[in-house]
Amino acid sequence: MRFHFFHNIRNFYSRVIAPSLTGRAGGESVVLLLLVSALTSCNSWLDVQPRSQVEDTELFAKENGFKEALAGVYSSMVTTKTYAKELTFGFMGVLAREWDYYSQSQYEDVAKYDYEATLPPNYLREIWANSYSGIANVNNLLAHIDEDKTIFSRDNYGVIKGEALALRAFLHFDLLRCFGVSYAVNPDQPSIPYSTALSYRVFPQLTVREVTDAVLADLQAAEALLKEADPIVTGREISESVDNGYLLNRQLHLNYYAVKGLQARVYMWAGQYDKALAAAVEVINADLFPWATVTNLQNGVDRSLVTEQLFALNNLTMTADIADIYFTDGTTNSFAVTRDRLLDYFDRATRDYRYTFLFKNGSGANASNRYLRKYDEPSSSASYYRYKMPMLRVAEMYLIRSEVQFRQGDNEGALATLNELRVARNLTALTAMPADFMLELIHEYRREFLGEGQLFFLYKRLNRETILTNPEVNMVEEKLYTFPLPITETEAAQRESNM
Repeated sequence: MRFHFFHNIRNFYSRVIAPSLTGRAGGESVVLLLLVSALTSCNSWLDVQPRSQVEDTELFAKENGFKEALAGVYSSMVTTKTYAKELTFGFMGVLAREWDYYSQSQYEDVAKYDYEATLPPNYLREIWANSYSGIANVNNLLAHIDEDKTIFSRDNYGVIKGEALALRAFLHFDLLRCFGVSYAVNPDQPSIPYSTALSYRVFPQLTVREVTDAVLADLQAAEALLKEADPIVTGREISESVDNGYLLNRQLHLNYYAVKGLQARVYMWAGQYDKALAAAVEVINADLFPWATVTNLQNGVDRSLVTEQLFALNNLTMTADIADIYFTDGTTNSFAVTRDRLLDYFDRATRDYRYTFLFKNGSGANASNRYLRKYDEPSSSASYYRYKMPMLRVAEMYLIRSEVQFRQGDNEGALATLNELRVARNLTALTAMPADFMLELIHEYRREFLGEGQLFFLYKRLNRETILTNPEVNMVEEKLYTFPLPITETEAAQRESNM
């Protein structure tokens, strides 16, 4: 009997029964993958649309099938349920108190951190289901990739497998940051399952420490493969005529340096500061991700800071689905900050390039509002600057390096690193250590990553009792940093408490 899954794949996987995806008929399994036909341009590997079911044996008989499967997972992440809204500027932005204005009907209970009210469980269920669905498709690819390595040309086996392992780590880590307690609170608290195969069994619930270790193991394996195969490391020249441009635009894939950047992020979460520093420094020293230039910012060419991105998602409808709906003057769904609030964010330093070029003014009754421009259509017609939703940027590596230097007692180094970022944003270098250096770093994270979904996770990693602009809520005492598991997990799969 064959299973036919389309939208209901997520309902199956909500119990982390990886098999939402597999069945047997005549010796062949069937899997739903978000796939795309191979096109000819370099962007075609990311300009994907869902396709119907395909036989595993047919799909993975050729190299193109693995490329399509991987592109399909990247594409599945570009949904408003996760990285195209809720895990960036929507649900996470409201929790981090980044906005003054947002849809009250959608986020009123979210803003109260009432995760058990009517709407918040829907957001959490979708984050869980979409992420595990992507993981399931990665696992299906990995289950087949070692069957016949001879079908892969040149370095593509190492690149594809390395990216797949990194994607599995990336998705699990964000699930852990949502549904696991902070590592600093209790690394031995039960958290989420780590799914590594397609199977009908229910994957066991692991502790925060165990999931973190599994993430790092996948990243280590990905690093080893990509270091030998990724053109961003090897220097192999790639053109559109070679392999249909598959290995072009490495920033749109979890490339080697994106893996190192993700390692730095995970090591910070786990309090392994020496290793975080080493990973961050490797990315910085690669000198491949230059700061956005004032010319490009001023001319509206590089609004999402593309040159600085270690990894980004390709969202072909970003302007129509994000900028025109959620960051437009006067719409009921708009996210905005007031002018005064924004000035506070930037310590009233209006010369800061981020303040000057990455926000637009409201008009009429909304004249005091300011709307983020990171997701606006750039003035450049070059595909390099378009459609990019940042997932990892080099600025985070500087902030990680600065924090670790401070923790290690190297105040001079910590200040120098922070000043590199400040000067790149047209701010004057600080001449003395701030009275509260960690608070200064938090301010910099907020200025830098507004609308990108990282601020709430920073507060959680640091286990801050209160968050900026919202001191009346004690996040730690009320256990507001950790989301409750979906009800399908606590009832059907009988999970232990994750709080």
